[in-house]
Amino acid sequence: MLTYKNVNRISILLLLVLILLKTFYSFSLLWINLLILVWVTLAAIGSFHIRWNYFLKAKHSNYSEKGNNIAITFDDGPHPEFTPKVLRLLEKYQAKATFFLIGNQVEKHSDLVSEIINQGHTIGNHTYSHTNNFGFLKTEEVISDLKKNTVLIADLFQIKMNLFRPAFGVTNPRIAKAVKELNLEAIGWSVRSLDTTKDSKEIILNRITKNIKKGDVVLLHDTSQKTLEVLEQFLVILEKKEMKSVTIDQLFNCKAYA
Repeated sequence: MLTYKNVNRISILLLLVLILLKTFYSFSLLWINLLILVWVTLAAIGSFHIRWNYFLKAKHSNYSEKGNNIAITFDDGPHPEFTPKVLRLLEKYQAKATFFLIGNQVEKHSDLVSEIINQGHTIGNHTYSHTNNFGFLKTEEVISDLKKNTVLIADLFQIKMNLFRPAFGVTNPRIAKAVKELNLEAIGWSVRSLDTTKDSKEIILNRITKNIKKGDVVLLHDTSQKTLEVLEQFLVILEKKEMKSVTIDQLFNCKAYA
C-alpha cells in the first residue's frame, strides 16, 4: 500500500543501498537525487489527495452498503444565506446530510447549527479557522484549532464531534498526528463536485451524477447559489434512481459523536 510510512521505509532502504554501493562503485549522484525527487513528489501529491490515504486513513466510500444509499456532505458552513435554503431542499426531498462546520462560522450562526441538528442531520469538525495555511501549521497548532471547534460545539450543543474533514482536504504527518491524538474519524469523499470552481452548474451536476453509485460520499459546499441549484437537480435525479442520501455515520455505521 502506498502510504507515507511505507514509502519512507522503502526510500531509506534504497538510500542506504545507494550509499553503500557508492563506496564500492563509481556512479552518478543522479540516482540519489532521483530517489529524493520521487519521495518529495509523492509527499506533495499525497498531501492534496486525501483519497490516497497517504498520511492518514480516511473513509471515502462504503461500496458494501446494502441499501441504495449515498452520503451528501457539505463543507465550510454554516452560511447565513445558503444553509437555510439547503436545509429546506433536504427536507423537501426527505434527504439527510452531514455538515462539516467551521468554528468561526458556528459562533456567528449557531441558530443554523441548531436547525441542522434538529432536522436529523449530522455535523462534523472542519477546523475552527479554516486558515489558508492549514497544511503548514505545527501539530500543536492543528490540535489547538480542532479542539477549539470541538469545545465550542460541545458548549453550545452538548455533543462532542467525532467526524473530521481537513480544510481543503489537505493532510500531512502533523495533521495525521493531531487526528490520532484527538481520536477523530477522518472523512474524505469519493465524488468531488468542485462546486467552488468557475465550472458551470451543468458541468458540476454531470460530474456528480454520471457515475454515482450506492456507497458514494459526495462533497459539496453550502456556500453558493450555484451549489443550491445543483443540489435540487441532484436530489431529483437521486429520487428517480430510487437512491437515498443518509448521514455519514449511517452510511459507515460509525459514531458521529462521542
